[in-house]
Amino acid sequence: MPARLSDAEKEKRRAIRDARTIVEQSLKSDVNEAETRRRIERIFENVMGYDPFVHLSRERAVRGAGETEHVDFAVQLEASEEARPAMMVEIKRVAVDLSRKHLKQITSYAIDAGCEWALLTNSREWRLYHVAFGQPPETREVRSWDLLDGDISDLVEQFDLISLRSLQRGSLDELWQKTSVLQPRNLMEAIVCEDTLGSIRRQLRKKSGVLLPPEDIVKGIRALLNEAAASELKDIKISLPKKRSNRTPADSTGEQRREIERPDIVG
Repeated sequence: MPARLSDAEKEKRRAIRDARTIVEQSLKSDVNEAETRRRIERIFENVMGYDPFVHLSRERAVRGAGETEHVDFAVQLEASEEARPAMMVEIKRVAVDLSRKHLKQITSYAIDAGCEWALLTNSREWRLYHVAFGQPPETREVRSWDLLDGDISDLVEQFDLISLRSLQRGSLDELWQKTSVLQPRNLMEAIVCEDTLGSIRRQLRKKSGVLLPPEDIVKGIRALLNEAAASELKDIKISLPKKRSNRTPADSTGEQRREIERPDIVG
């Protein structure tokens, strides 16, 4: 029997259904960008709990190396023109599909404003990005969802991530910490560490009766990866268990670590 929804959960679902109706009407009427912006403002208020007059700085000036630009919304937690933006929001007309050009635009705004979070939306599609201020800065998509096609319970979770309450609690920072841990490089480093390779080796032997050398296991892992991930693996230091030697009893006390700088020697 499904769990009974709380009144708060029912209200969130109702607000999202209302927002979906607004977007469907916008798409049918092919409203312009200004009207799309007004309707998105209602979504920020009704779905995510923002006060538009306090938390949304409209057409905020962003000064970079070139001319001064203006971002559609700068989400702020304090009612002040000098308040540091918590998230930059770039809005496109409802009928326009989001593109790399639009991402480049909102990324430049976020970098110039020193803001780690950027949101790109046309009211249908919603894409949340994190900007890491390295050399050069790196932008990574953290979440994306479609208001018209998404499951209601999933949409509740997604919009809650960028709600006023979540930003006030620092939930986006926690989200980025978890996302960073699960980056492909981190996962691959965990997979090809000595302990993991040893565990895989034992499991394969248990199932097949064949004891494979660790190098063959690494080759098998590489074969599972797409081209981008396989390229990433080339730069990871891999620790392989040392082969057992039967020359003396002292040499058979256990497997020792041997490191290789690149896996090319096993492929």
